[in-house]
Amino acid sequence: MRIIRKIFSKSRSLEDGIFFDSIQTILGFKPIHLEIYKKAFTHRSANRSDNLGNPMNYERLEFLGDAMLSSVIAAYLFDKSPLGDEGYLTKMRSKIVSREHLNELGKDLNLAQYIESKVPIDHFGDNLHGNIFESLIGAIYLDRGYTYCEKFIKKRVVTPYIDIVKLEGKVISYKSLIIEWCQKEKRMFHYDIFEDNGINGERLFGVKLSIDDKVIAKARATSKKKAEEKASQRAYFAFQEKMDRK
Repeated sequence: MRIIRKIFSKSRSLEDGIFFDSIQTILGFKPIHLEIYKKAFTHRSANRSDNLGNPMNYERLEFLGDAMLSSVIAAYLFDKSPLGDEGYLTKMRSKIVSREHLNELGKDLNLAQYIESKVPIDHFGDNLHGNIFESLIGAIYLDRGYTYCEKFIKKRVVTPYIDIVKLEGKVISYKSLIIEWCQKEKRMFHYDIFEDNGINGERLFGVKLSIDDKVIAKARATSKKKAEEKASQRAYFAFQEKMDRK
């Protein structure tokens, strides 16, 4: 067996050898089918296809990885929170697998450096990091199965990042909190775009949040959704004392 491994190692190209070592360091165990991991880091702009002419990029692996991550985290929360009902477990899982958190995980592992793409990496948004993290999980599942997939998620997500007590107090969406509070208190609210322009080649949206026809907060961001969330966060801090009493 050692002889076969040595022969395989020698036959691998220098580029593949470097990639193999890097992936092994990230995973904490040896990958078997290196091609699966190459696919996990291939962006659709690379225009790669397999022998059957099927598109070869990370998007399908991302879908699989998302499902595997959700499954492992759900099982973990079910075990660690025996008193939590379905709603509690769902909210906690959403906090752990939020797009923001996945993006942070991808950045922490510096996964973007391995991406094959014809588009410069800095042209992509932050979600690229989370997408690649999910595709890597999908690759692990196909390469080594559920047990190794679970092992990786516990090592890279559960152990270093999950603190049940802290997560219980973590806000996923300030906009959702504002909407829920306004509906409960029977207050009228609406978000309006007051600005849509570009600065230094970057498009910016200005959004204002009004409650009972009074402007409570304004914010600017690169998308309407982000601007609404920032405005909601500012409104939350303005109303926090009232909201926390409810």
